[in-house]
Amino acid sequence: MGKIIFYEGRNFQGRHWECSSDCMDTFRHFNCCNSIRVSGGHWVTYEKPYYMGYQYILGPGEYPDYHCWMGFNNCIRSCQMFPPYRGSYRMRIYNRPDMMGHTMEFMDDCPNVYDRFRFRDIYSCNIMEGYWIFYEHPNYRGRQYFLRPGEYRACGDWGCHNPMVGSFRRMRTMM
Repeated sequence: MGKIIFYEGRNFQGRHWECSSDCMDTFRHFNCCNSIRVSGGHWVTYEKPYYMGYQYILGPGEYPDYHCWMGFNNCIRSCQMFPPYRGSYRMRIYNRPDMMGHTMEFMDDCPNVYDRFRFRDIYSCNIMEGYWIFYEHPNYRGRQYFLRPGEYRACGDWGCHNPMVGSFRRMRTMM
């Protein structure tokens, strides 16, 4: 069973709240979040309620400051735990919306999309197997986007405002 603990202060200080399931709106539990402990499971936390806004993918461990989870600020307003996955990974990316244009299939991590795909923009994708994380910049940096199996016909479907994806990796239970 997974558990995540949110702390209002840095270095696990101040008021805190423990969570062991999805929460669409954390506002009634804490005002801000400056540190997090994940004692089980893998989590996606969101800057806004109802699983909207910037996404942060967290595995088991301690995050004493919001910079440690690549946070842009100390605002966490919703969270989801995702189940362990040990199967195979497969996805197709496209350089046009609605799964059109040039395509390439991936089954492994990609630290630099342009080096492998020759296009800087990914407008749509089909996640056929596994969980994936898209990053705004190469080498797994910048904003993160968590993708479950399914079709994403436009980049807005996975929560981004522009189609620029610099890198991606498989979300494995053993990080």
